[in-house]
Amino acid sequence: MIVLFDGFGQVLKDVALAFLPLIGFFLIFNFFNWKLPAKRVAQFFSGLAIAFVGLVLFLQAVNVGFDPMGRGIGEVLGSGEHKWILVPVGFVLGFVVTFAEPAIQVLNMEIEKVTAGFIHNRIMLYFLSFGVAIAVALSMMRILTGISLWFFILPGYLLIFVMMRFAKPLFVALAFDSGGVVTGPMIATFLLAFTVGSSQAVPGSNPLLDGFGMISLVAMVPIISVLFLGVLYGRSESKGVRQSVKQGE
Repeated sequence: MIVLFDGFGQVLKDVALAFLPLIGFFLIFNFFNWKLPAKRVAQFFSGLAIAFVGLVLFLQAVNVGFDPMGRGIGEVLGSGEHKWILVPVGFVLGFVVTFAEPAIQVLNMEIEKVTAGFIHNRIMLYFLSFGVAIAVALSMMRILTGISLWFFILPGYLLIFVMMRFAKPLFVALAFDSGGVVTGPMIATFLLAFTVGSSQAVPGSNPLLDGFGMISLVAMVPIISVLFLGVLYGRSESKGVRQSVKQGE
């Protein structure tokens, strides 16, 4: 029980300091401009209290749960005889953890609402999960081989710029938003700890050079996967238009 609350006071302090500017801005704008009724102000502070409790619990869980567990899994696999297993395990973990990322769930639901079901949230979820899985697997390959991050970043963004010409503007916007959303709290905590732990355990790997950089790949590869989805949608629409023209003839 004591372990669960290690550093809890510091987490409370950090979250409180983070919330103070938000409260200050709200009070200033409400006093000089909004002048909301007492009921709305009470609703704001009720929501703020819920967010505060949730953030404190989440960060505490990261400190005593996610980070040690991710680092421990990486160290065990990285110190084992068959180190190549880091690649498939990283792929699976990347795919599964993406399903639990709350920011991705919100993004996908909003996309489905705005597009009136044209882009189903499950399709977006699978493509994003596959992109994150590939990114984590590539990070494991970097740890095992020592390949520089530049060999992934430069070709990756060149491919993105090329694919942008073949995807609709809607998918270009969704792709770059998705690249930011996937680096949310679940992925940035658990998977980053897993990558750093793996790098510390693999002989010859430098955690500062090989352990970090995973987030940059996670932000990049889902952009490619969503742009690829956009290309598929574009080809499907073009095929449908051609069939309609043929039927009209």
